[in-house]
Amino acid sequence: MHEEMLELLRCPVTRSRLRLQVISRAVKQYGGREVEVIDEGLLFSESDWVYPVIRGVPRLLVEAFLDYPGFLARHVPDFEQRKARLEKAYHGLINYSTRKNKRTRRSFSQEWSIFDYDHTKTWDADKEVMLIRFCKETGETTDSLKGQLIFDAGCGNGLLNQLIAGCEAWVLGMDFSNSIEQAYANNTQPGAWFIQGDVQFPPVAFSRFDIVHCSGVLIHTPNTELSFSCIEPCVKPGGKLSVWLYHPRKDFIHNLFNGIRRVTSRLPIRLQFYLYAVTVFPLSYVVKRLKGNQQSPREMMIHILDWLSPEFRWEHEHSEAASWFIKRNYAGVEVTTSDTFGFNITGRKIVCE
Repeated sequence: MHEEMLELLRCPVTRSRLRLQVISRAVKQYGGREVEVIDEGLLFSESDWVYPVIRGVPRLLVEAFLDYPGFLARHVPDFEQRKARLEKAYHGLINYSTRKNKRTRRSFSQEWSIFDYDHTKTWDADKEVMLIRFCKETGETTDSLKGQLIFDAGCGNGLLNQLIAGCEAWVLGMDFSNSIEQAYANNTQPGAWFIQGDVQFPPVAFSRFDIVHCSGVLIHTPNTELSFSCIEPCVKPGGKLSVWLYHPRKDFIHNLFNGIRRVTSRLPIRLQFYLYAVTVFPLSYVVKRLKGNQQSPREMMIHILDWLSPEFRWEHEHSEAASWFIKRNYAGVEVTTSDTFGFNITGRKIVCE
């Protein structure tokens, strides 16, 4: 964690600023340059909420105090009392957050654990194509990104964040799965920062970011528009919101698999991996090779897991998504990209006089 991040972080529940207590520091390499970072620490809100910084990553989920009780008990003398007060005062909220996140966190942690940073492409794109695609989706150029503050809400493996930071932008990447640890560990850009957080409880300042980008994330939450409404306030007046969503397809095989996933996605996460590995993967491998598709086996398995494993997978019409922007005072709403499975749509927040 970089201390400069503190200005952007907020308690995801109370929205208060956070106070940092450093436990230990470390040195991280960025392109051959050594930079001192915070390896372990605590982030205190104005109330009983406290969030750990572990392995360089601020853990800013609502349920973080339940996820890391041992760490917090060692470093917060009154942790048990705080925990008891939180569970009494926020019982419903804690249960809601824990329940809705449990399976999805495990699903995406498993999916991204397969990713090989040296050899695996991200959604069929190498690094150059990833950056080109991001610029096309957001209506930016590599030059226009310079100096912009960007919030990537659902950064996955974090590679895109490094590429954007390489354009001299500042990028705060957030994911709620454990993939955020690999994203931070493999980061080579000092302008790319990473936190663990939830799009329905974004632990960042409102009205601060030039661009908020959320690709393929909102459709894996219990309610897409609700999650959209939770990240939208992070955009500053005059700033841009960019989201990628699935759209419906009139395709028998597509809809057949959507029907199958309604059953298989309820199975234990690890069991799903082995089930797909011996059923869907061999068929997918043969069909793709016959069509000349050169995806690596890792890439194929990531695609299969991304489709079949998440608890939630919603599809939306372009016009429906556009209405979410318009209802929240955005102008210039347009679909910037559209392909077989989904589309990216952007809008600019109107500056109120």
